[in-house]
Amino acid sequence: MLPFKMDRQEFERKFFSKRDLKILSILQSSTVGIAGAGGLGSNAAVSLARAGLGTLIIADCDRVEPSDLNRQYYFMEQVGKPKVEAMLENLKRINAYSQYQIHVIKIEPGNVARIFGTADILVEAFDKAEMKQMLVNTWLSLFPQKPIIVASGLTGIGKNEKLHTRKVGNLYICGDEETECEEWISPMAPRVGIVANMQANLALELLVKMKSKKSKI
Repeated sequence: MLPFKMDRQEFERKFFSKRDLKILSILQSSTVGIAGAGGLGSNAAVSLARAGLGTLIIADCDRVEPSDLNRQYYFMEQVGKPKVEAMLENLKRINAYSQYQIHVIKIEPGNVARIFGTADILVEAFDKAEMKQMLVNTWLSLFPQKPIIVASGLTGIGKNEKLHTRKVGNLYICGDEETECEEWISPMAPRVGIVANMQANLALELLVKMKSKKSKI
């Protein structure tokens, strides 16, 4: 039920009215996986949903904590909920026309294919270096032709000029690749949001390039 007087079909038409229709068509037929629903994952998911992505697959085993609210896309009343369930609520409030698959699960080498196998691209959104490395190794071993976009170095404030994207085969790295945060200090919202949106923006770019090439073959 829409909170104002407008036909649902008319609302959907207006929702997508300022989109490039060729790009929108590609995005609506695409699937992106997001491993982790914290600062990077929640913000990247929101941007991809706003862009009109067809399907988002999001997996995380954590619950929303008060300290998450300083940089993650959750709200006070969602504290205590599984992150992916809270994320689903928020995404549906933003864009009810995309499909969302959520998994309350710890991601391990043995379940990566089952959870994310249908994704065209995977976005890595973990905090811990060992989890990042596990996911990269597993994904590139299982799906060497599918891109994975990771984040490295996003703590502190300022230094926008140091943020960049580096490509190594089908591995893409966003961030400054330098800064590390003390274990008891969380990254700041602006830099987390910038890097999350670098990941989301790159995912959109790669999808359009990949699917435009296929349509010309």
